[in-house]
Amino acid sequence: MNYADLFRVTLPETMLEIAALLVLVVDLGPLRKAALNVRLAAAVTLGACGCVAALMMVELEGVSWLPFGKTGDFELLGTGGFIGVAQAGILVLTALTLLLLFDSVFTKHVGEYVAVVLMAAAGGMLVAAAQDLLVIFIGLELLSLGLYILTAFAKSSGKSAEAAMKYYLFGGMSAAFLLFGFSYFYGLTGTTNIGLIQYRLTLTGPSPLFYVAWILVIAGLGFKIAVVPFHLWAPDTYEGAPAPAAAFIASVSKVASFALLVTLATTWWLRPGGNLATGSSTLEQLLRGYYQTWPQLAVVLLIASAASMVLGNLAALAQTSVRRLLAYSAIAHAGTMLLGLAAHRAFTGAGSAVDFNVASFFPQLRSMAAVIFYVLTYGLTTVGAFGVVAVVERATGSDRMDSFLGLHKRNPVLAGVLLVLFLSLAGIPPLAGFWAKFNLFAAVLGEHGGPVPFALVCLAVALSAVSLYYYLQVLKRAYVMPAPATEESQSRIRVHPVTMAALVAIAAAVVLLGCFPTVLGGWIEGF
Repeated sequence: MNYADLFRVTLPETMLEIAALLVLVVDLGPLRKAALNVRLAAAVTLGACGCVAALMMVELEGVSWLPFGKTGDFELLGTGGFIGVAQAGILVLTALTLLLLFDSVFTKHVGEYVAVVLMAAAGGMLVAAAQDLLVIFIGLELLSLGLYILTAFAKSSGKSAEAAMKYYLFGGMSAAFLLFGFSYFYGLTGTTNIGLIQYRLTLTGPSPLFYVAWILVIAGLGFKIAVVPFHLWAPDTYEGAPAPAAAFIASVSKVASFALLVTLATTWWLRPGGNLATGSSTLEQLLRGYYQTWPQLAVVLLIASAASMVLGNLAALAQTSVRRLLAYSAIAHAGTMLLGLAAHRAFTGAGSAVDFNVASFFPQLRSMAAVIFYVLTYGLTTVGAFGVVAVVERATGSDRMDSFLGLHKRNPVLAGVLLVLFLSLAGIPPLAGFWAKFNLFAAVLGEHGGPVPFALVCLAVALSAVSLYYYLQVLKRAYVMPAPATEESQSRIRVHPVTMAALVAIAAAVVLLGCFPTVLGGWIEGF
């Protein structure tokens, strides 16, 4: 291995680790006896600067790979293209979640908290760039261990400890499923490189063990993105974790996990030449042979997608806690995003009965770009939503819907941010959430056609109307229903200037991305 290339490819992650060490050194050294607000400002500033430095190191132009092995047949990590877009999104979302700390101080150990956030973000970036099963697992564990710690960081909260324990137990079980599936893939193909795995499975054809391995992998990754039936951890974790930690879990973890899913779905045909396409097999034979191994598994993904959309939206209707509402909403959104991946596999003309045109196959990656657009805009909106919840929770001591009564009088700007973010999550134009759903549905219908994708898109649209109801329940309390006539409920909610600036910037970005969706969409599709 060329370690100089390895260092170059992992420079963004290295910047985050250096920033994490600096945060610890400064917080436990010169500022050890300083006031909490001083230590908090220093830790957040160093962490945000680390994210900016890492962002400057992210390669956005062109796709390149870090080769490994004597002949260079293996790739460990990728850079540029949608990988660079996902990594940039992870860094921006990480910096925004750090800014939420100013209005949600739940611990005196702010240096340790920021350091764990940065190291978990580094794990998420590894997951997004990984091209090898071992690197995927290492990145996922680095990310997951950080999330378990962040969930339990509010030591005085029983809910935080309970949520962390449930999250840890479910996470350990999902990691076992994932590693078990990876071991089967290695046993079937003799390699851990995802591109070579697909190539060798194409030559040998699928076996019963192949389907067992993919089911185990789907179970492991299904936990990471919280789709049915692997969603049970999400409501308790979103409710019990500190608000900034919940925002990090709901945004950064989602972006990293879906970037990995897009990698697994597209890597083999984005790089079909070179060592992978040598021998007697032509490109068309490789594509046709590989594609024929997927229809049964696509049905599993479609069922998980539909079940997640139905359960997430219907369960959200019964919630009185805004945190739990956002958790079930996250399950529904994950199901919608999974639709783009699942429908791509199921309806792109699998089987020999359909005329297979290699030249027309590559434009169908548009659904993958729609998934990336969706997860980035969803992550941005969710960070802002949890930021508003954190402010209201600090002021009222609760995240119940009734805590938002009269919010437009107590803080009009905060209420305006909540209005923009929740309407975007519901998919109301001209906000970013509308275009995220529109692009995904258009990609599914435009690329695949047929009654099944049409029915699934109709289901998703109908459930989006359901989601509008429970989002409006919160907005009704913020704008329509009067607050109780008590001094506490009538007092103005004060927000730290940094947090307010971050929330206003998020709301403005959601509006601008809705008015000019091609700024982000065209950028993603350009790769």
